[in-house]
Amino acid sequence: MRIALFEPDIPQNTGNVFRLGACLGIPVDIIEPTGFIIDDKRLKRASMDYYNYLDLKKHLSWEKFYNWSIKNKYRLILLTTKSNKSCYNYVFRPNDIILFGRESAGVPQSVHDSVDDRLKIPMVKGPRSINLSSSVAIVAGEMLRQLKLS
Repeated sequence: MRIALFEPDIPQNTGNVFRLGACLGIPVDIIEPTGFIIDDKRLKRASMDYYNYLDLKKHLSWEKFYNWSIKNKYRLILLTTKSNKSCYNYVFRPNDIILFGRESAGVPQSVHDSVDDRLKIPMVKGPRSINLSSSVAIVAGEMLRQLKLS
């Protein structure tokens, strides 16, 4: 299993995801371009010394990431508020990559159209969305629980 961030905007969120990946042993993929320099001091501050334990792969574009994921037989699962499928009723597989969009704009329709499935985190009516790094933690935890990898 892997975590992928599509063109992330906020270095603090990305740093938190790096820390989560490092602590849980989940590789993280960054799909560029990002809204910050990857060695930004805020990013390193947020991920602290956990950066040294992280299995990180950078991809120069969506196309390069997508082709890499197909070649390596990964299933792409997009987390989006535009889905009716709950992440809690979904059967995850070890070859899944959970994909999260930009904090400011999500992902373009072309990405929606090319993933294998789309899921949401059920929420109460009213609020727009959960913070990116919190969303990653929720879904990664559910995957680990199902796959008994923790």
